[in-house]
Formats: sequence, structure tokens, C-alpha cells
Amino acid sequence: MPHEDPEEKTPWLDARQEQVWRRWMRASSQLYRYLDEDLRPHGLGLSEYDVLVNLAEAEEHRLRMGELAELVHMSRSRLTHTVSRMESQGLVQRRTASHDRRGVLAVLTEDGASLLSSAAADHVRAVRRSFIDAIGPADLAAVDRSMAAVIAATDPASDHQA
Repeated sequence: MPHEDPEEKTPWLDARQEQVWRRWMRASSQLYRYLDEDLRPHGLGLSEYDVLVNLAEAEEHRLRMGELAELVHMSRSRLTHTVSRMESQGLVQRRTASHDRRGVLAVLTEDGASLLSSAAADHVRAVRRSFIDAIGPADLAAVDRSMAAVIAATDPASDHQA
């Protein structure tokens, strides 16, 4: 992450920029908490739901743990703990990769697919209520462009392409 030379003048945020920044921080934190709590009646948190979704969308419902960690934006150690918990609940299994024997795969189980199926409609309604409908169609494209720009500016792999 690049840092400014301490000798250079700090480009402080103006009042409007500060307001937008703080509002984004509060909104993203509240949204995560809201969606996480909304999944609790299903016995899931937002992180576990994300694991199930990514496995459900993967070919043969399986992914290497390292690839899954990237997709769900978790460290490998945090994903290992999450998958261990989910494995004890019968939602996923870990298997040794057959082609190289060193890699470990996370595999969606029938119980995991069933839980995902039952939670998905509630989750989509919560996303719609708290994000899509709250933003509205007129601003959704602007939010999309803005988030793409943030991702491009913070993802080294993106080479700053939105």
C-alpha cells in the first residue's frame, strides 16, 4: 500500500468528503451486521452463507481452500476455522485434492445445499430491503461505478481498471 512522503502536505478531506467517508463506513458496518443477523435464524452468519454460495456456484460444488479464501475475502486461517465449524455441522466436507494430494478441497454437502436453498430467499429479501430498494434504481448504477472504482484502486491485481 503506497504511503505519502511525510515531508509532503497531507491531502486532508474536506467536510463533504469526510461526511461521505464516515457515512460509507457506518453504512457498510450496519449492512454487514443487518445481513448477518438476518441469517441467524437459519443457523448461519454472512461469512458461512458466502462460503455456501461460492461452493454451490463452483464446478462440482468444490473449491480448493486457497481459492475459496480469496472468493470469500477471508484469510486462509479464518477460512479453515469457518470450514471446520461448518464441517462439524455437516454443511461442507474437506477432501484431499485427487490430482495433487497436497491441496485440500472444500465440498458442499447435500445438507449444506439444502440449508443454502432454505436461507437464500430470506437473504435476497434482506439484501433487496436493505440495499437495492434503499438505494433505488436511479442511484444503483452510480453505486456500481463507485464500488468498481474503489475495487480497482485497492486491488493490486486489477491494475486500476474499473
